[in-house]
Amino acid sequence: MSGAQALVAAPKGGGSAYAVQTYSISGYSLGSPGPISYPTSDLSAELGGDGRVRMFGTLKLQNGTGEVNQVWQVGPVASGSIAPHAMSGDNLASKGKLNLVTGASTAGGGGGSLLRKKNTHGVLNAVSWGLLLPMGAIFARYLKTFKSADPAWFYLHVTCQVIGYAVGVSGWATGIHLGNMSKGITYSLHRNIGISVFALGTLQIFALFLRPKKEHKYRFYWNVYHHSVGYTIIILGIVNIFKGMSILNVEQKWKTGYIIAICILGAIALILEAVTWGVVLKRRRSESKTYNGTSNGNGHLPLSM
Repeated sequence: MSGAQALVAAPKGGGSAYAVQTYSISGYSLGSPGPISYPTSDLSAELGGDGRVRMFGTLKLQNGTGEVNQVWQVGPVASGSIAPHAMSGDNLASKGKLNLVTGASTAGGGGGSLLRKKNTHGVLNAVSWGLLLPMGAIFARYLKTFKSADPAWFYLHVTCQVIGYAVGVSGWATGIHLGNMSKGITYSLHRNIGISVFALGTLQIFALFLRPKKEHKYRFYWNVYHHSVGYTIIILGIVNIFKGMSILNVEQKWKTGYIIAICILGAIALILEAVTWGVVLKRRRSESKTYNGTSNGNGHLPLSM
């Protein structure tokens, strides 16, 4: 974590002995050992019978220093080098406050609060960009084929899209808030995709007010734009949901549940694709017969005089 003053215990010599080194972290990697803000002495560590590593040492406090924020982590060592720790829920929640004078410590209630905010962010975006918007696209693409569903399909489509966008904006705003709370921790790809989805979604909402009438000469171009941007939002939204799940390291059951939900929507879309094509082809054959079958007995329309 950028800005952290770290005490790191790592095994040495391939045995059970541990060495303690200090790191003043200024970026996203551990960097090289060096002095920290607090002068230290008599640093040591031992491996307990319970498998836990305990560190000991003396810190020389600056004037006015009493309580500090602390985080603690455990991670692997590969080929003698310290590797990054995991980013699971427990790792993200492992923080608290330590009184350096009395030795009293408090577990990080803020960690649980932060994790809840991250989970809320994930749920809002999964429901909006990942479920409601695909449902709205299904209503628009397939229900409008049936004449009896007009104009109900349009209102269903708009309802899903508007509600999905509103929920998605809440999820996006939560993500921005989390980013402001997590200085030094940036998931660039996840953030950039999220901003793109929000921008394109906002563009779609405003495009509703510029929607030409069916007979307008620019309606075809508007449809191409609307469909292209809409499908782009859905694809990017789903990709970013899985990216967010990976960042949060959520339990497999949540990934499986979302995959099942997406597969169900995909299966419904495939079935409706086949059904609507059947309806369209049948309608075209019917219209062709109506055109060719006339009352003049020869199967052709009478010539206009």
